[in-house]
Amino acid sequence: MTKEIAVLGAGSWGSVLASILDENGSNVKLWSYNKEQVKEFNESHTNTKYIKNFTFSDSIKAYNDLGEAIEDVDYILFVVPTQVTRSVAHQVAEILKERHQWVNIIHASKGIEEKTYLRLSQVLAQEIAPENRQSISVLSGPSQAEDVVTKDITLVTVASDNQRAAKEIQDLFMNHYFRVYTSDDVIGVEIGAALKNIIALGAGALYGLGYKDNAKAALMTRGLAEISRLGTSFGANPLTFIGLSGVGDIIVTATSINSRNWRAGNELGRGESLDQVIKNMGMVIEGIATTRAAYQLSKKRGVEMPITSAIYHVLYDGADIKETINQLMTREGRSEIE
Repeated sequence: MTKEIAVLGAGSWGSVLASILDENGSNVKLWSYNKEQVKEFNESHTNTKYIKNFTFSDSIKAYNDLGEAIEDVDYILFVVPTQVTRSVAHQVAEILKERHQWVNIIHASKGIEEKTYLRLSQVLAQEIAPENRQSISVLSGPSQAEDVVTKDITLVTVASDNQRAAKEIQDLFMNHYFRVYTSDDVIGVEIGAALKNIIALGAGALYGLGYKDNAKAALMTRGLAEISRLGTSFGANPLTFIGLSGVGDIIVTATSINSRNWRAGNELGRGESLDQVIKNMGMVIEGIATTRAAYQLSKKRGVEMPITSAIYHVLYDGADIKETINQLMTREGRSEIE
């Protein structure tokens, strides 16, 4: 049966995922809060702010009204920025409750909510009542939207506590260039997805400062180690972090010029202020808020995360980047495997 799917969030990743689902035979409705973006999508079938030189199928309809977008759908895919996920989910929950509607929930955003330090599946579970949702799943992995839209080979993971739902979502997205694996480790997949953005900021900063491949490899490897430490403290499977949503996502996000987080770090390394970087980007840089959340979580749980701590102090305390790197490098020696 053809599935009815609402994709909430018409940024680069949301619109590309909508395109994959449409190509695979689902009926897709794309929601955006931006009326001009909705108008452009419906009239020109383009999304020029986020995806250049690409025309979307005219069978994908864009909506500004959230109620219309989620009416009679089987799945709702959240691809909105992390820090607005709760507010959008709250609106969705009110509509579902009023209509006695029952749906599968998916999210493909990568971050941790500020103040609560919750993963996004937890945020969605708090906002959307059990009687209105069949499952909550997360889609994540090394996937730059700019490459996926050109049909570059891409592998991702769908994680869920409901493996039947995971398999159904796998089937929805799978095709000859977009391959999906299933997992039951929601914690590990979400933490890997969120925290790799911190490492991407650091990798961009190293490049901006003139450091080379050795430094990048060191940052990525030790960054993965501290992501794994935090994740396993919550009960994540350590093997998840050597998979697609761990090392795979770090490789893409910390090496690609398409990565907003890498570009933001690069500008910081070249001497731009954080405020100027945010202004220049014009889009959400998930790693900035995630750095603060991860730093606070590490303190709360007693998990050592020196790279995250260093980036936090650069972003929020104005610490000098070069001096911060020197402090990291001159710490007391220790064993690599702890």
